[in-house]
Amino acid sequence: MTASHPLDRAVLNALTSRQARLGIAEGGVLRFDPAYATFAAAGPGATPEDWAALVRATGPVALFETDPVIPTGLTETARIDCLQMTATAITASGREVAFEALTDADGPEMLALAALTQPGPFFSKTHLLGPFIGIRHEGRLVAMAGERLSLDGFSDVSGVCTHPDHRGHGHAGVLMRAVAQRILDRGDTAFLHARIGHAATIAFYEALGFQPRSTPSYVVMDAVS
Repeated sequence: MTASHPLDRAVLNALTSRQARLGIAEGGVLRFDPAYATFAAAGPGATPEDWAALVRATGPVALFETDPVIPTGLTETARIDCLQMTATAITASGREVAFEALTDADGPEMLALAALTQPGPFFSKTHLLGPFIGIRHEGRLVAMAGERLSLDGFSDVSGVCTHPDHRGHGHAGVLMRAVAQRILDRGDTAFLHARIGHAATIAFYEALGFQPRSTPSYVVMDAVS
């Protein structure tokens, strides 16, 4: 597959540039260490045998591309159709809420918040894919956002979630603006993904300055039983 834009194959481009250290290879196939993410991608010369060997060794994997093709020998177990959006400028907001940088020590709290709110796939080391920030209330982490995929020129705003008891206070907007602006300030384009059909979420992202770009699908695959 010939891609006309780096984000058309963001996973492959991340695993062959900035996040190569987190990759596991099997022949021509690359995937993230499963403690970080399920994302995988076919590089040059990848074969169905490579895919099967990788899944046997490391567990289920996920393609995240436009029109993903399921390799022979694997079966689709879940699919989320997404809208990919990018931003080169972020809208201003008059709201100010104190937030803090999160560290590896905050990992268990971050994983618990993600498990409660389901912002997308989140594993024991997902919080180490990129810097995260969070908002606390009475010492408890109640909202967070950070970065996930990072490739040359582009970084992904991800892991955005707010505890149900603390929604409606604008926490997501504050955190997303801060994360996206940090990305822009270092010279990258910010990007993110929304589920197709979630009109309110997409409108919210557009209000922040993000615009639709493409429609990739997140497809989880496992070995044929």
